[in-house]
Amino acid sequence: MKILTHGFGVKNGIFAVYIERPPPMSEYNYLDIIQPLASGEITAINAACGNGWRKIFNVYAKFIAEFNYKDHDFTKHKTWQEYRDKCLLQQHSNEVLLFSPPNFADKSYKYHIIAGRGYAKKILRDHIFTNSLVWIDEEFAIDPKLNLVICPYFDYRQLSNIKISKLCGILKSLD
Repeated sequence: MKILTHGFGVKNGIFAVYIERPPPMSEYNYLDIIQPLASGEITAINAACGNGWRKIFNVYAKFIAEFNYKDHDFTKHKTWQEYRDKCLLQQHSNEVLLFSPPNFADKSYKYHIIAGRGYAKKILRDHIFTNSLVWIDEEFAIDPKLNLVICPYFDYRQLSNIKISKLCGILKSLD
């Protein structure tokens, strides 16, 4: 079965984060490609969709800042907020936010992160692609063969700053 990969960001990069569905806006209802966000589009999504999407984008930017990948564009920005507004998921970034299951046959991203244990279990049930997944604790799992980590959903309460640090440590252990 071929997986139709679709989401926001770049087609090749360092980080691929998977969440279940796109923002509830008509322009994204039939998104069937990976599309870079335009400057200001995160602000527009936040205005139209509210606090939940603001949290997703903020946590993603905070994660990028904390990870501080050596070849990543974050080093050109002073804060995670500046990175979010000027680079996150745009054409000149190194990340993607996907609304489709992982496709590990396509080696487009170095690290794969499934955000949310419930979504991860649904994907694992419907798309068997790993047999080496190990749960580290109630919230984090790792498949080192696939550079895959399952973590809490990208929300302040679920993926707090301490848990963002833990996620970064887990990903760095894959190198």
